[in-house]
Amino acid sequence: MKSGSPLPGVDLRTMDLPAMDVGSRTGRVRACLDGAGCDALVVTRLPNVRYLTGFSGSAGVVLVTPSELVLFTDGRYTTQSREQIDEAGVAARIEIRATQAAQQAVLADLTRPFARLGLEAHGVTWARQRSWAEAFGEVELVPTEDLVEGLRRVKEPGEVARIRAACSIADDALGSVLPCLAERPTERAFALNLEVAMRERGASGTSFDTIVASGPNGAKPHARPGERRVEHGELVVIDFGCIVDGYCSDMTRTVSVGDPGADARHLWEVVRESQQAGRDAVAAGVECAAVDRASRAVIDAAGWGELFSHGTGHGVGLEIHEAPRVAKTSSGTLEAGVVVTVEPGVYLPGVGGVRLEDTVVVTDAGAEALTSFPKNLETGT
Repeated sequence: MKSGSPLPGVDLRTMDLPAMDVGSRTGRVRACLDGAGCDALVVTRLPNVRYLTGFSGSAGVVLVTPSELVLFTDGRYTTQSREQIDEAGVAARIEIRATQAAQQAVLADLTRPFARLGLEAHGVTWARQRSWAEAFGEVELVPTEDLVEGLRRVKEPGEVARIRAACSIADDALGSVLPCLAERPTERAFALNLEVAMRERGASGTSFDTIVASGPNGAKPHARPGERRVEHGELVVIDFGCIVDGYCSDMTRTVSVGDPGADARHLWEVVRESQQAGRDAVAAGVECAAVDRASRAVIDAAGWGELFSHGTGHGVGLEIHEAPRVAKTSSGTLEAGVVVTVEPGVYLPGVGGVRLEDTVVVTDAGAEALTSFPKNLETGT
């Protein structure tokens, strides 16, 4: 493999990201309220708060009523909340309250006209639900499931552009640091170099904890980088991503410094074929489980089916793992605009593993890859 950047000069500052239509999203939520059995909705999951308002602070609650959108946050975000909501083009009222109790008091007053108030079932603890039940009195609290997440599933062009930008930064960063593997760095040192390279190109952070798993550590799908040195002639699994304007990227490459031997090469080729089969299966109207079956069939045929121990992929967006799941137990169907990963892997305990992953956007004709770093086994020595 020829080392070096596949996308030279990638820098977020030179990218022209299109605007997103954040302002229209509240109307789409309102259209779902009746079907969810509620008259108004309290949004507590921060990715959903950001989706509806553009606000990226660490403390925020949104109230969606038939006629109003209200963001609650605390004094740390007085300026930021107004700036971000204005920039997003969202018509919202901002309530700055120092404590959760103070927020609840205002919420209780605003929701008094409504009989049924939706709470995000996956975003509210049992203790908080009890607290709100006491504060809201006679209002019936209705648990909602994936109401906002369902709208987030299909990405608008501006969202895809941000995921694409994050993928481009990750591609370029890997190209810049990959030659360092020949110097026998520790897994931890290589992971740090990769994360710094993504930051230098404009990423705001990593979308998950970077995985660098060399030799036998590669048999652990979610291994944490340690002090083990990367040796020549062994498989190295590199799974990483970054964030651009809140949106995540995700990519895995498995490489070796020099020839890893015939057995490792065969394992890598099988996973490469499996990953391509999964990518080829992705298209609008295809069941998520069918994509998983396409990838899994190749690995099953090679006799390693039991060693492919996870699903084939997952949705990517404001969260690194979101709907839809691409797995044998999935019941959903892909739609144009959905962004998913395709990432089969085989893991041999005590020996090592191979995983190859791309992030793709579903189209009517198939899938467009947003990650583009070359898939080659051997790096330069």
